[in-house]
Amino acid sequence: MARMRKRNKRNMFIKPVVKVKQPAVDHVTGNKIPKSFVFSRGKLPHSLKQLELDLRKLMSPHTALKLKEKKRNNLRDFLNVAGPLGVSHFLILSKTETAPYLRVARTPQGPTLSFKVHEYSLASDVAQSQARPRCPQELFKNPPLIVLSGFGTGDQHVKLVTVMFQNIFPSIDINTVNLSSCQRIVLLNYNKETKLIDFRHYSIRLQPVGVTRRIRKFVQNHQVPDMRNLQDVSDFVTKAGYGSESEAEDEVAAVSLPTDLGRVNKASTKSAVKLQEIGPRMTVQLHKVEEGLCSGYIIFNEYAI
Repeated sequence: MARMRKRNKRNMFIKPVVKVKQPAVDHVTGNKIPKSFVFSRGKLPHSLKQLELDLRKLMSPHTALKLKEKKRNNLRDFLNVAGPLGVSHFLILSKTETAPYLRVARTPQGPTLSFKVHEYSLASDVAQSQARPRCPQELFKNPPLIVLSGFGTGDQHVKLVTVMFQNIFPSIDINTVNLSSCQRIVLLNYNKETKLIDFRHYSIRLQPVGVTRRIRKFVQNHQVPDMRNLQDVSDFVTKAGYGSESEAEDEVAAVSLPTDLGRVNKASTKSAVKLQEIGPRMTVQLHKVEEGLCSGYIIFNEYAI
């Protein structure tokens, strides 16, 4: 007969999981903070499925990162769930025999903007092309800033694109915004001649002007440097040279901060604004504008005669 080993009962403390509750109302406009669902319709290749995950990460933190999709789900299913959760926008990826498409829709009644995706690169592709990729998880604790360039053409469909993307992220008040929360930026550039929109996603960094990279890393990492092979402390400071390789560029992009930001960037000194692309990257073209949610009267059609 097998013996049952007696278990030792020990007092165990399980740390409770504390969920950070996101505010539901925008303190600038007083409206509800826009939230999104990013999902796909139809069968997608692996690269487009990864693009879907990249877009979810880009829309963080006001999106459903682990949204589960099933083949039998239709648009009405997502709409029924969106209401109680306060979801205001849908980003829907699909693919035809000719090209991938991205639809951006306002819930619950539209409008819907359909974009043809001419080119795209995943976040992993962008990281592999860089010598020092940088994409810490802390970047996604706050929503990105949105910058629109070249959209002042006066055309109705271009104005709809402007309004849609302006309202897909929370508004900010430049007088009260916390600078530490501005860590990402989404840039959309419209080319009037080609009618293409370049979609880029960057991280924002501030670096003090005139400080060597060696000293900057020493202050940020809180680690004692290895100076065994140095004769004097001054060798540590001067070994890498003074300033950075892009000293001239730093002076052009230098800003004066109203308050201290971190251990390195002080209000009394100038800091250089650095943008580093983190992806995903897309080149899209507005294909169609529908009055309703993926249906209804067609306001604009690029290929209409």
